[in-house]
Amino acid sequence: MKNTLVKNKTLQGAFAILLLAGGVASASATELLNSSYDVSRELFAALNPPFQKQWAEQNNGDKLEIKQSHAGSSKQALAILQGLRADVVTYNQVTDVQILHDRGDLIPANWQSRLPNNSSPFYSTMAFLVRKGNPKNIHTWDDLTRSDVKLVFPNPKTSGNGRYTYLAAWGAFNIEDGKNDAQTREKMARFIKNVEVFDTGGRGATTTFVDRGLGDVLISFESEVNNIRKQYGADKYEVIVPPVDILAEFPVAWVDKNVEKNGTEKAAKEYLNYLWSPQAQKIITRFSYRVYDKKVMDEAKGQFPDTKLFKVEDQFGGWPEVMKTHFNTGGELDKLIAQGHQ
Repeated sequence: MKNTLVKNKTLQGAFAILLLAGGVASASATELLNSSYDVSRELFAALNPPFQKQWAEQNNGDKLEIKQSHAGSSKQALAILQGLRADVVTYNQVTDVQILHDRGDLIPANWQSRLPNNSSPFYSTMAFLVRKGNPKNIHTWDDLTRSDVKLVFPNPKTSGNGRYTYLAAWGAFNIEDGKNDAQTREKMARFIKNVEVFDTGGRGATTTFVDRGLGDVLISFESEVNNIRKQYGADKYEVIVPPVDILAEFPVAWVDKNVEKNGTEKAAKEYLNYLWSPQAQKIITRFSYRVYDKKVMDEAKGQFPDTKLFKVEDQFGGWPEVMKTHFNTGGELDKLIAQGHQ
């Protein structure tokens, strides 16, 4: 009987060790949540697996799980402020990252200086997707002010994509008109009046244009319209990059307060740094984003039309001024929408 009890205790001890080992193994598995903009699903679906492989090789086989959350970038930032414990953000506008500092103190004020290129691993510009044959003969921003042209793009109030579209049009008009603000506002009034649908995000705008067949022109990031053309058929659509356009940055950051709580600081930092690696930069160009790696960009040069890019800071004085002047309640956008309804 005594031997049986000893044996049972030994087995129980061994079982406890196995349970403990299983717990340690489980605890060692790392999980990241990437909060990203609406049209980045396919991009990160391609970027995540090679990084997960790299992580396992460099961290004793630790399994890394990367979860994705996608919506309009402003909505995503708000969700984090309301408690979503994302480890990293990969957005399409600086203000949607900056707000995590300004309103939540979740990241430091100097977040843009922690990674190269103002924490932007790639960039893009705005482009037009038109139906095959370009029936409305669209080539420039001015063409989008004609009364016979209907536009589809996301709402600048909820989407970084939409804000860049609005600012690209305003900036291009202002440059071409020799900084004549009155002429620019007149053109912007016609431009906004031509919007058939203001969707909340880029993917919704795509659905409106492609699946519902509304509008003559879908305006979105160059990367997005090229991917739509690939997905839905080069025989159905054409991509137009106007001669004057905006530099659209795609800022990233680890969320300091969240990675501290989640115990994921190392993985979060390595994940974002990976985006600047030659391997990642090559993958990124496959999705029609422009990158900072000169060698990679030279190899992909044929897929990116020449265009004169202007910066938000140079044309508008910076994002804080942009948000106050154009997108706050009662700002330029609201005035233009009201004017179009008169």
